[in-house]
Amino acid sequence: MVRMSRLFIVISSFLIFLSPLWARVVRVEIQERDPLLEGEPYPLVGPYERITGRVHFAVDPELGPNRIITDIRKAPLNDRGEVEFSSDFVMMKPIQVERGNGALLYEVSNRGGKNMLGFFSLARFRRDPKVREDFGDGFLMRRGFTLLWLGWQLDPPHTPGNVRVYPAIARGPEGPITGLVRCDFVPKTQIQHRLLSDRRHIPYPVSDPDDPENAMTVRDTVEGERRTIPRDRWRFARMEEGRPVADPNYVLLEGGFEPHRIYEVVYRAQDPPLVGLGPAAVRDMISHLKYEGDPVLSIPRSALNRALGYGSSQSGRFLRTFLYQGFNEDEQNRRAFDGLMPHVAGAGRGSFNHRFAQPSRDAQPFANFFYPTDIFPFTSMAQTDPATGRTDGLLIHFARPELCPKIFYTNSSYEYWGRASSLIHTTVDGTGDVEPVEQVRHYLFTGSQHSPGRFPSDRTTGEQLNNPLEIRWTMRALLLALDRWVADGTTPPPSRYPRLDQDTLVPFPEFDFPRLPGVRAPTRIHRAYRVDYGPRFRSEGIVSFQPPRVGEPFPILVPHIDADGNELAGIRLPEIAVPLATYTGWNLFGPGKGPPTEICSFRGSYIPFARTKQERLEAGDPRPSIEERYGSREEYLGRVVTVALELMDQGYLLSQDVPQVVKGAAARWDYLMR
Repeated sequence: MVRMSRLFIVISSFLIFLSPLWARVVRVEIQERDPLLEGEPYPLVGPYERITGRVHFAVDPELGPNRIITDIRKAPLNDRGEVEFSSDFVMMKPIQVERGNGALLYEVSNRGGKNMLGFFSLARFRRDPKVREDFGDGFLMRRGFTLLWLGWQLDPPHTPGNVRVYPAIARGPEGPITGLVRCDFVPKTQIQHRLLSDRRHIPYPVSDPDDPENAMTVRDTVEGERRTIPRDRWRFARMEEGRPVADPNYVLLEGGFEPHRIYEVVYRAQDPPLVGLGPAAVRDMISHLKYEGDPVLSIPRSALNRALGYGSSQSGRFLRTFLYQGFNEDEQNRRAFDGLMPHVAGAGRGSFNHRFAQPSRDAQPFANFFYPTDIFPFTSMAQTDPATGRTDGLLIHFARPELCPKIFYTNSSYEYWGRASSLIHTTVDGTGDVEPVEQVRHYLFTGSQHSPGRFPSDRTTGEQLNNPLEIRWTMRALLLALDRWVADGTTPPPSRYPRLDQDTLVPFPEFDFPRLPGVRAPTRIHRAYRVDYGPRFRSEGIVSFQPPRVGEPFPILVPHIDADGNELAGIRLPEIAVPLATYTGWNLFGPGKGPPTEICSFRGSYIPFARTKQERLEAGDPRPSIEERYGSREEYLGRVVTVALELMDQGYLLSQDVPQVVKGAAARWDYLMR
């Protein structure tokens, strides 16, 4: 393995410092540069290289595209009157970038990690991909994409391989800024102390443990009454060797926290970082590479002529927020991304640009409650909320229409149950469909869970087996379709999603799941509420009400189903069109895993059919058995091939992937009929 020498790093950094200030990238600092897989070439593209380092930025707080950054005028300035910050980056590109396809593909890192190699190239998921198994079948490299990860989130855990942003800190004219921060959590087991953050992220430490506004409450349901826990029963501390030790990052309760109850701590913190510098870093790095190139990275000007952004879950919500807040316009009023693929974001946005924001927080059926995630507006174009009279839309704030990229919204069925996804294409009152605008497509992966489970299926937090429906084959086809749409205007496959006017979308109370042995249907669903964070939230990014004031929920609709319990609308892969099981986007908590009436986060269900008629009659299963549906394995696979070829002709599968789809179907048959 060849490692760049420290001298070359210093010279490269010095040369970039002397160069013009492209976009607002001031300096690229390379820490490591190696041939990928020891220089093994990809057909037509040649060998790739892997580059890691840090990008240094500076932004002018007086420019219009930067004034959207919360607290930008409260950050320290350099002698040019700019705010400085930096981000980690990892890039994988053809050594001769001109041999690539001209597309920069940026993945919004989910909590600091790197997932697109696993998602599109079918590799194992690794935070620091280096060896052959980390690159799967090489799909992205064979297609010639230049891959980029750039840190945007300030608080992911200090796990090796994570990328992060290093933002400036806001200060007031008279000193440090303070404010109230809220931390809620639901223990899975009895615990004594808890970190003041979500999923082991870096918390805001308490600034004054004795502040009279510090408070803790407990409740049993999302909408339940909060009961105050006396102040003398808890402290900011953790247990160490059986003794409490003061710690501003932890909270400790006398007697311990009980499992499956909702605890909420409100406390005072200080020195808010400019969280909104994260999306600004993404904007400026994308524009820099696309419009200017970079000699240190060996990217000539115009070698990358288009930029695509992909983000899954938290990262998809980041892209929806990025669009809504106007970050796709750079300092020179140019379009940053040309195409975006927010995946499994549902109707969500997130805490990515407000004071004391916690980017890790989301909204789940029974975790992370009432953070700024499922908040109006939801649709691309403007709607008026009849309850508040407010009119808004995700894509209406661009200064010029050409600044808006082309967008694929891709969602699993889980997002309709756990992330209010129906709101992105229905009216606010839930009574009508809203047509997607010209530059938007909506795709539902029928019957899928938040991220593909493995097969054979296992059982984790849910009562049923986890849903193993594999959607990555179609995601590969859609990525290439988005790239063609951006590159030359080739019309992409039509939207496929549930609609009221086609009777494939129904209000949750009308959802009627078949009665299956050992299966409980949901009686509750994740809801999006009208939440008031205070009078300064929308205008200044300051949360005044902690906890926020919660109003009426928005109506939520779910996909309609057939007699087997499989959904009718969306991209119906062979597993759904020629089924061996019922696949759902929901899974209720299993015994001891959580409240039995609640949907567990991110999981769907996999409920196989009986093998024979006798087995299903003995079990009381109303669904026809496998032997009743298909005369033989050959008949089943023949029907799978027919569906796969139809999907290929329609643009939802690649021809190269059809054999693998059929192979997977054969494996499922063999497993269930063994």
